[in-house]
Amino acid sequence: MVGPGPNPLQVVGIVYAVLFVVIAALLWRTGRFSRTVRYLLLIVTVLFGFLFFSPMLPHQFQELVLRVDSRIGFGLLGGLIGIGVMLVLTFLFGRHFCGYLCPIGALQELAYAAPVPKVRTTRKRELSVARGVVFLVLLGAGLGAGFSLLSLFGLREFFTLTLSTGSFVFAAVLIISLFLYRPFCRVICPLGVLFQLATAPGWWKLRRTDACINCHTCERACPTGEAHSTDLQGECYLCRRCVEACPVAGALIYGPQAPVTQAGGE
Repeated sequence: MVGPGPNPLQVVGIVYAVLFVVIAALLWRTGRFSRTVRYLLLIVTVLFGFLFFSPMLPHQFQELVLRVDSRIGFGLLGGLIGIGVMLVLTFLFGRHFCGYLCPIGALQELAYAAPVPKVRTTRKRELSVARGVVFLVLLGAGLGAGFSLLSLFGLREFFTLTLSTGSFVFAAVLIISLFLYRPFCRVICPLGVLFQLATAPGWWKLRRTDACINCHTCERACPTGEAHSTDLQGECYLCRRCVEACPVAGALIYGPQAPVTQAGGE
């Protein structure tokens, strides 16, 4: 049941996210998505997060779970629509939203850019399983006990600059993000499970071409271990590290799967 009170600011947030996902995908496709563009988007996203606490889809997802049997209101209905739209766009174009349009992810991305020693892990499957377990626990706690698991991380308190235990927990996550790539996104975020499932069979993604010399430079540069030729790229956040590290122009392109050419040119 839907309660009163549509939030115009939320509508602006959804339109903003949709618009910039499409623009970012087109810039990627045409080779114009530069490092400057990426960092500009990250900074703008972080500022929007502190100014408006929007769009915070993981928070909206938790609230939807908590109010599944009650009046959700237009605010949460907008969150549900936003999640659905982002899942469709993620299937079509990859994890642009996670990469640099979600304030939670954007802060972690900027933190990881700091020039400090990094901790790399090849346990991507284990991390995905851990996030799946967190997803199930979040659903169970919300549906069964009415408890908000994400409230422990103080997302709203952190971005509204409210001092609380939760805000300090998220600050600790950011400190970890200096050394380990996106710990919240890869282990905690409930929507990360859904976005990973949407991205793996996705339409547009990074692909190797015949120009690839199999030097494995992209694989060493990828912070999530998703640059192997056989990877589904469900955990690719389009960070551009593989593209920037690749020594051969045109060896990595962003776009749909090239059609298979039959023998004899048919």
